[in-house]
Amino acid sequence: MSDADQLLAGRGVVVSGGSRGIGRAVAELLCSLGAGVVVNGRDAGAVAETVATLSAAGGRATGVTGAADDEHIAQLLVDTCRNTFGSLDVLINCAGIAEPAGSSILDIAPAEFDRLIGAHVGTVFHTCRVAAPVMVAQGHGAIVNTSSVAFLGDYGGTGYPAGKGAVNGLTMAIAAELKTRGVRANVVCPGARTRLSTGADYEKHIDDLHRRGLLDDVTRQASLDSAPPTFVAPLYAYLASDLSREVTGQILVAAGGFVGRFDQPTPSLLGYRDHHGAQPWSLQELHTMIRPAN
Repeated sequence: MSDADQLLAGRGVVVSGGSRGIGRAVAELLCSLGAGVVVNGRDAGAVAETVATLSAAGGRATGVTGAADDEHIAQLLVDTCRNTFGSLDVLINCAGIAEPAGSSILDIAPAEFDRLIGAHVGTVFHTCRVAAPVMVAQGHGAIVNTSSVAFLGDYGGTGYPAGKGAVNGLTMAIAAELKTRGVRANVVCPGARTRLSTGADYEKHIDDLHRRGLLDDVTRQASLDSAPPTFVAPLYAYLASDLSREVTGQILVAAGGFVGRFDQPTPSLLGYRDHHGAQPWSLQELHTMIRPAN
């Protein structure tokens, strides 16, 4: 095996949501690149099976069962990685849950919304809260969090897009704060065929969004014919490696053969007046500036 094949040799990595779907594909690739991986998931059987498969293939892996949005599980993930592999070099958050079928702001229960927020931004908060001080103390580290293009709202829902939008904002804040401390933080918005993006309910949801004009024909087809998770795993591995040492504060997209980046949002000028010598804008003036062009 060449040095390039061992790009992550000696690194300790935590992968929340690493027992299934995208997280599992990421864990498999990281192990093949020489990393020691802590596989985390809510299902003990899935965690054990993934660890066994990685180990049988010659990888270094151990498992921690539990929800990573629990502060005690988050701490256990970090401690297990350091105790088992000697360091915590990379934190990758792939854990997440799907929006309930047919979920809408018109009918979602508060408890369902809270659960979605916790599973997404709660996981990122708790794991980063315990991982960041360790990385800062050692002078290096990489954090890769998982969002979704659903944060734009085009796929409907409530807690899922809200949680993913919060993941973006929190990750950008972490990247800005820790940039001078040797710690990088980036976001991946993946598109892949997993248990969350298959099945009759999912297909019905996509077709309904298309019917309502929220998804165009190309996006509908891409949503129904996603590539397997192995197509998005390399972007996570890249962001975990030293190849990306200058990359931080990025929101990237990987879906099949497509790789993209969301540019940093910046406001476009609609109007300006010096408040020292002018009155506030009138409602009619605001309407003239803001209304959609014909």
